[in-house]
Amino acid sequence: MEQKHVLLGISGSISAYKAADLTNELTKKGYAVDVLMTKNSTQFITPLTLQSLAKRPIHVDVMQENQPDRINHIELAKQADLFLLAPASANLIGKLAHGLADDLISTVALALPLSVPRLIAPAMNTVMYQNPIVQR
Repeated sequence: MEQKHVLLGISGSISAYKAADLTNELTKKGYAVDVLMTKNSTQFITPLTLQSLAKRPIHVDVMQENQPDRINHIELAKQADLFLLAPASANLIGKLAHGLADDLISTVALALPLSVPRLIAPAMNTVMYQNPIVQR
């Protein structure tokens, strides 16, 4: 059986620390977890922590291209069986809703094949979450 790939996007939220448990559990269940982080998320949890749990490189910079013959955000999107954004900040939800791509997570999200399921777990202050702009 082929190993399934989960793209786990982690945005800048205090809830980012919970991504360590999520990464660990997905890896234990046999998924290949490619972790994508915004720069702000690295202020809450380090890439090294997630790398040791995922046992895979962590992706933070959209401009970092390790292999000249491959475009990183396109290759990550092609391999995905599931796109999971947890936690999803109001900022990143807004970017996705409007098709903006100025960081690695939003760029990969736009490059995903339409067949790839997307799960978004909002994490923010409840007043921010209930704002009609965020709800739209």
